[in-house]
Amino acid sequence: MATLVLDNSALGASAASRPDVRPGLNTGANAALDPASDAAIMLRVAAGDEASFNYLVQRYHRAIIHFLFRMVRNEAVAEEMAQEVFLRVYRSRESYRAEAKFTTWLYRIATNLAVNHARDTRHERSAQTIYLDAPDEETGSTPDVADDEPSIEQKLLRDERMAAIRTHVMALPERQRMAVLMHKYQGMDYRQIGDVLKLSESATKSLLFRAYQTLRDKLKEFV
Repeated sequence: MATLVLDNSALGASAASRPDVRPGLNTGANAALDPASDAAIMLRVAAGDEASFNYLVQRYHRAIIHFLFRMVRNEAVAEEMAQEVFLRVYRSRESYRAEAKFTTWLYRIATNLAVNHARDTRHERSAQTIYLDAPDEETGSTPDVADDEPSIEQKLLRDERMAAIRTHVMALPERQRMAVLMHKYQGMDYRQIGDVLKLSESATKSLLFRAYQTLRDKLKEFV
């Protein structure tokens, strides 16, 4: 059944409507959950509701691909890994507990998969694997670029800066690199990142501080 909802043709279709949110579907300790929340919807997946799973896949599939793409820098690999993320979600549905946000659980699965992939393919990767300042896939905009058409010199400086960022982001320790990507591109706060990486909020702040400090030090000439 999971392979059907993860079929590419289904994922390319229009977004699924929000599934049935009758409060009676939540019982016991989970009864206080907002029935329209992702956690409540995932609990219905655990109870066998395939429509709810399809809804969650279509809601988060694109974001997970973007997140993974920035790590592996290969669209086909990112799409394949995103499929695996949701297959793992489906296979783990019966053990799901609404003790944290659904997105925290989802990104933890994606992060673990990306870490394993990075370790398995370390010898195949080069410095340009992660494009921290690459144009956004949806808007096409590039951070820190003025609205006016840049001059040739500005373009060269921007390209040089982006290349330097790629190199230094790749050189960050693994957890720092993951935290920067979640913070910068996914808009996740310290608590959410900490939940994914299994760190306290204060430890997450320290992790990001060290990462950004390293990048600032390495990129002084571009500031």
